[in-house]
Amino acid sequence: MSWMSTEEAADAPETPICSGKGCRAAAVWVLAWNNPKIHTPERRKTWLACDEHRDHLTLFLDARGFLKDVVKLEDWEEPGS
Repeated sequence: MSWMSTEEAADAPETPICSGKGCRAAAVWVLAWNNPKIHTPERRKTWLACDEHRDHLTLFLDARGFLKDVVKLEDWEEPGS
């Protein structure tokens, strides 16, 4: 096992992790959503998903009318950037 110094760890990019409950897998997808009862129409909250949890999280948000977009993490651009 290799160890990083504190300085190396601070410089290492963090791997985005899936938002699925208890999941620690690397995220592959961004699920953009908003709750129209509390967010302005242009506001976008995000959940991250691995391939395994993408469908479950998408269905959860879509069933509530919250889902706005599903985009590959590598293609995601923050609104306003």
